[in-house]
Amino acid sequence: MTTFREQRTAPDGTQDASTARLEQENAQLRHAVGSHATVDQAIGVLVATRRIPPAAGFEVLREVSQHTNIKLHTVAETLIAWGLGQPLPERVDQELDAAVRRRSHRGQSPDRPG
Repeated sequence: MTTFREQRTAPDGTQDASTARLEQENAQLRHAVGSHATVDQAIGVLVATRRIPPAAGFEVLREVSQHTNIKLHTVAETLIAWGLGQPLPERVDQELDAAVRRRSHRGQSPDRPG
């Protein structure tokens, strides 16, 4: 059951603190959901192009992010664009290859065509 809470305003015409906090939390959750979808799509690109298991896909993204000092969601966006035909920045490409190779040394062969 959902309830509707009337929006309260302070005497100065601004929203009360709890409404502002909820709106901020809502915006953060929307951003998180969007970022999660982007990461999932990038994992799909890795699964299709590098033939790695989905569980390894996240680890590869994380490693590329850490080694390039680029936020995870930005790395994910870059990989999605690459999957759609955009060039992959050289640094990201190098780190991606290295991360996939590390996964293959752990018994998760990427079976990458080359």
